[in-house]
Amino acid sequence: MTNTDTARRTFEKALSEATTDEQAYVALCALTKATVGAKLFTVMTADMDAMLARRVYTDDVENYPTTGTKEIEMNRWFEQVHGRHETFVSNTLADIDTVFPDAELIGKLGCGSVINLPVILGGKMVATVNFLHEEGYYTPERVAMAHEVLRLPAMAVLALAA
Repeated sequence: MTNTDTARRTFEKALSEATTDEQAYVALCALTKATVGAKLFTVMTADMDAMLARRVYTDDVENYPTTGTKEIEMNRWFEQVHGRHETFVSNTLADIDTVFPDAELIGKLGCGSVINLPVILGGKMVATVNFLHEEGYYTPERVAMAHEVLRLPAMAVLALAA
């Protein structure tokens, strides 16, 4: 596993200097890639009153733009992430296909595993930080690292962006 001290210090400096939401999200993306690893990184906010999700950050604007919203679907992913506030992990494209309608695009981008890390503020799930990589990439050790290294920074970024 990666030594996270340098990545954390770099994140803290970038976040302390951030004057826009975009800069804060870029810092979180860089921390994620330097520690846990990701080929694709996005952040989705959730408006549970309207049942809409909105991508507020992406490191791939061509394939995953930040425009528009999508309806929140009630499925096993929703129950796990929104209902129980648990991280969703999938390490095969076939499993991803059971919960995400864009599995084909995910595969075309060379990804086949995903972590959706819920961000909880004020007792509510306000967003998910989503990172994808090749099939089988998110081992139990990498998932544990995501929890250890990224939860608090994700909360800080989303609190700043709110």
